[in-house]
Amino acid sequence: MTTPPAEQRAARRYGLMAAKLAVSVVLLAFLFSRIDLASLWASARRASVPWLTVALGIYFFNVLLSVWRWRVLLDAQDVDLPWRMLLGSFLVATFFNNFLPSNIGGDVMRISDTARAAGSKTLATTVVLTDRVIGLIALALVAAVGATTVASIAGHVPSPIWPSWLWAGFVGATMATAPAVLAPSGFGRMLQPLTVFHPEWVGDRIDGITAALDRFRNRPIAIARCFLGAVAVQATIVTFFIAVAHALHVPVAPWDLAVIVPLSFIVQMLPVSVNGFGVREATFSFYFTRVGLSMESALLVSLVATALGMLVSLSGAVVWFSRGHH
Repeated sequence: MTTPPAEQRAARRYGLMAAKLAVSVVLLAFLFSRIDLASLWASARRASVPWLTVALGIYFFNVLLSVWRWRVLLDAQDVDLPWRMLLGSFLVATFFNNFLPSNIGGDVMRISDTARAAGSKTLATTVVLTDRVIGLIALALVAAVGATTVASIAGHVPSPIWPSWLWAGFVGATMATAPAVLAPSGFGRMLQPLTVFHPEWVGDRIDGITAALDRFRNRPIAIARCFLGAVAVQATIVTFFIAVAHALHVPVAPWDLAVIVPLSFIVQMLPVSVNGFGVREATFSFYFTRVGLSMESALLVSLVATALGMLVSLSGAVVWFSRGHH
């Protein structure tokens, strides 16, 4: 007797989730086994509450910057939505990203909330994906600048990734994505082989993507503003980590955080763990020990920063339930 397709998909989904959970648990268990838990807890209790409050304020300002960047892209597509609605949607997306076992759920919410005003799910999806790609390029730029600064100050490169690699990643990502905006019709032709799966449905989506990218090409100022906003978002999140480290009395240099924070975000995008837990902490631990800091301090900064982000995202739960969802 064969297993129904729906049951096969469910089994694969649960199996993948179990594998991700195992990776997170194993990595965290290994890291915690290498430190003194009592000392970690004592360090956490000595944290400066005023500086943690400052960190929370910086994080919320980062959310506002992210919403502004999203709105810039929507305006470029002639999609007019009120700021309050976009803020609520972004907070709900942040809540989903932090409390669901996938970062995709938040993007789905943003797409769902803007699809009606955009008149097309394809257009709403293109805007969110463009926002994501520009944010990823900004991550690479901030990390490259941070690593270059560390190398010039310290006279060596403590990061496991050389600045030249990060600059190559930034340039490569920019060059790989530029044709989509500079030559939308050519990008659309590149997608044409996908029509083999469903000529009419896929063809309509490709046309929608091409039209959206063409509008972006005709409004380069919007793309430039979004990119500058993305750099500001990444710089702000680094500042948030600086405030967290200061609150925890961890003597990590700001430029070191400018390297490790973007790298940790890139690494935790890999679909190998539950919301980056374990992978993110391992990345912090590896970098911190390379610059002469303890693994305990790495775990402390990573986990406290994550906890503060989750705390802010709880406001998204309030927005979600205020809509009448159950």
